Amino acid sequence: MNSLPVDLTNCEREPIHILGHIQSHGYLVAIQPDTYTIVHVSDNIAELVGIAPTQLLGQPVQALLAETSVPGNTLVELLNVGCRNDSWDTMNPNRVTLNGQVWNLIIHQYLGLILLEWEPSGDERNALINQQLLAQALTEVQSSRTLVDLLQNTARRVKTIIGFDRVMVYRFGADWHGKVIAEEKDDDLEPYLGLHYPASDIPRQARELYKINLVRLIADATSTPSKILSDSDWPSDRPLDLTHSVLRAVSPVHIEYLRNMGVQASMSISLMYRGELWGLISCHNTTPHFVDYPARQAAKFVSQLLSAALEFRKDEEDKTNLLQYTQNGQRLHEQLIFTDDVVRALVKSPVTVLNMTEATGAALVFNDKVYQLGQTPDEADIRALADWLPTTDTETFLETSQLPNLYPPAEAFRDVGAGLLAIELSRELKEYVFWFKPEQIQEVTWAGNPDKPVTVTSDGQQRINPRTSFAAWIEIVRNTSSPWSEAEIGAVVKLREDILQVVTRQANEIRLLNQRLQVAYEELDAFSYTVSHDLRTPLSSIRCYSEILLEEYGAELNPDAQALFQKIIDSTDRMRSLIRHILYYSRMGRTDLSTEKVDMRQLLEGIREEIMVTAKDRSLQIDIGETPAISADPTMVLQLFTNLIGNSAKYTRLTPKAVIQVNGRQTDDEVIYSVEDNGIGFDMKQAGKMFDLFKRLENARQFEGTGVGLAIVKRIINRHQGKIWFHSEPDRGTTFSVAFPLTTHA
Repeated sequence: MNSLPVDLTNCEREPIHILGHIQSHGYLVAIQPDTYTIVHVSDNIAELVGIAPTQLLGQPVQALLAETSVPGNTLVELLNVGCRNDSWDTMNPNRVTLNGQVWNLIIHQYLGLILLEWEPSGDERNALINQQLLAQALTEVQSSRTLVDLLQNTARRVKTIIGFDRVMVYRFGADWHGKVIAEEKDDDLEPYLGLHYPASDIPRQARELYKINLVRLIADATSTPSKILSDSDWPSDRPLDLTHSVLRAVSPVHIEYLRNMGVQASMSISLMYRGELWGLISCHNTTPHFVDYPARQAAKFVSQLLSAALEFRKDEEDKTNLLQYTQNGQRLHEQLIFTDDVVRALVKSPVTVLNMTEATGAALVFNDKVYQLGQTPDEADIRALADWLPTTDTETFLETSQLPNLYPPAEAFRDVGAGLLAIELSRELKEYVFWFKPEQIQEVTWAGNPDKPVTVTSDGQQRINPRTSFAAWIEIVRNTSSPWSEAEIGAVVKLREDILQVVTRQANEIRLLNQRLQVAYEELDAFSYTVSHDLRTPLSSIRCYSEILLEEYGAELNPDAQALFQKIIDSTDRMRSLIRHILYYSRMGRTDLSTEKVDMRQLLEGIREEIMVTAKDRSLQIDIGETPAISADPTMVLQLFTNLIGNSAKYTRLTPKAVIQVNGRQTDDEVIYSVEDNGIGFDMKQAGKMFDLFKRLENARQFEGTGVGLAIVKRIINRHQGKIWFHSEPDRGTTFSVAFPLTTHA
C-alpha cells in the first residue's frame, strides 16, 4: 500500500467538516425537514432526554421528549416557525429546561437536514454585563487612534467577555503565514506577541470554515468526543456534514497540536476584510473552559466591529493613496501632452514616474537608452532585466515582491530591487518603465520550527506530526520587498496608456511595424475572405436544414430530439455572431474614419433602450450623466459604447440590484467617458490580458462571451488616437474610462 507524499499539504486533505463526532459538552439530533424524522443522533443523547439513541433513530422528533416534562409539540411548533420563516438565526438560542437544567438549543438547516444542538446555558445575569461590554467596545472602536490600539483594546474586551487565559489577534500574510500582532494574557503566561506561525498550522479547509463559522469553540481538548449514529436506512456514503455545527468535533491532529501547546480549551473568532479572512482572534485556556452561546455571540459582535473598522480604515487609506497617484498621473499626462517628449515628460520634469508609486527607484528604458531615478540597479543590470522580460509570460506589466525568486541575477541588487513593478512599452524594442523596492530583511520569530516532523507509524505509513515545541525559532527572510498595492498597479496601468498615446504619434512606433503590417494585412484579407465565404455558407445551410427538419418533422420527434435541433440552431446563431465580430475586428484597421460630431446623449440613450429591452427579467438601472459631444466615427463609437455598457450589463447579472453609471467630462484637450458598474469585478493583477483577442478572465467564464468585444474597443480607441484604462476589484465592480482627443486625425 502506497502512502501519500509527505508534505505539509497532507493536513489540507483532512475532512474536518465530516469527522462523525461532536464535542462531549453538547448533544445533537438531525431530522428531515419534511417529516421531522430523526436520522442522526449523538450517542450521548440519553444523558439529555433519557432515551437510548437506537430507540430514537427513525422516529418522529416528538419521541425525543417523551421521557421529559416538556411536551413534544412544543419542539414541533418551534420547528414549524423556523421552517415557515425559512430562518433560524433570529431564533437562536432557544432556552429550554430539561431535567431541571437550562439548555441553549441552537438550530440550523443545511444540505437538506435540520440540525438541533443543545449546549449548557450560562447565567442570564451575564447578558447584561456583556451588553455593557459591547457598548464600551463600540466606543473604543470609534476612539482608537491607531490600529495597534484598536487591536489591543479588542483583545482586552474579548478576554473580559469569555474569561480565557490568553487572547491574541493573529493576522494572515499573503502567503497565509500568520503573526500575533496584539495580545492580552494572564501575567503568569509567557508572551506570544510578535511570534509567527506557518500557514500549515491553519490549513486551507480550516480557513474556509472560518469564513463560514465566525466563532469556533473547543471547550475541552482532553474530553472524549461523542459519536454520531445514523439511521439504518441512511446512505453510508453520506456522512453528516457539520460545516455549520456549533458542536463539531475537533481534528485529532489539531487536538495533538493544542496539547503540545499546553492548551485545553480554545476559541477562534474570524476577522474579515471584504469577504476574505484577514485574521483571527485566537483564544487559549490552560484548563477546560466552556463559553455559552450568548457570550460567544457577544465576542463575535466585537470582532465584527473590528472587521468593519478594518475595512473602513483600509478603504480610507486606499482612497488617499489612489488620489495621490491619480493626481501625479494627471500631472504626468499633462507633461506628456505638453512636451510630446516621453523622456522629458517622465524623468526630467517636476513630477516623474518615481512619484507614481511607493518605490524608492525607477528606470525608463527607451530608444536604447536607460534613464534612472532614485535608488536603482546599475545600467547593465537594468538592460539585462529588459532582455529577460520578453522571454517570460509577462504580457503588458509584471509585479512581484520577490524578484530574485523569479530572476536569480536580481539577488545581486536585492538591496535596491527585491521588488519590481514593470510596464511594457514595446516588447520588440525592449522598452519598459521599471519601479524598484528594496529588500526588507526580516528576522521572523516562529513559534517553534515551522517544518513539521515526519514519523513512521506501526503500519509503515509516514505521518506529519504537530510541533512539540513552541519555543522561539528565528529565521532570516531575504529577497522580499514590501508588496505592491492595487492602487499602485492601477496607477501604472493608466500611465502606460498615457505613454502609448504619445508614442503612437511618433515615428519610432513604425520602425519595426511597416513590413509586418503589410504581411499582416495580406493574411487578414485572406482570413476575412475565408470567414465570409467558406464559413458563412455552410453555417447558413446547417441552420436552414435544421429549421426545415424541425418544422417538417417536429411533431414526430420526442422532446429531447426537438431540444437538440434547437441547440443546433442556437449554436449557429452564436457562431454567426462570432464571425461578425471577427470580420468587424479585422476590417477596422483599414477602414477610413468618417469623423463628425457625435450627439452622445442620443447615442447612449439608444444603447440603454436596447439593453433594457433584453433585461426585463432583472433589476438593472443605467444612469446617464453629463454627455459632452465627441469628434469621432459614429459607427465605431456606437460599437465601442455598446460593448462597454453591454459588458457591464452582462457582468452585473448576478447582482441583486445592478447599477451602471455613464458619465462624460471635457478637459482642455480631450473628452473622457467612464462606464462604472457594481458587478463581479476582477483582480487588477490579471489586467495584462484584458484587451487580447479571444482571451477572457477566469471569473468571467461563467458568462457567455467571445473574447472579441474589448479587443474591438481597444482597436477603435487606437484608431481615434485615444486611450482606455480601467480600475476594478473582485466583487466590487469595474470602471472603464475612454478618452477621445478634441481633434482626431484619421
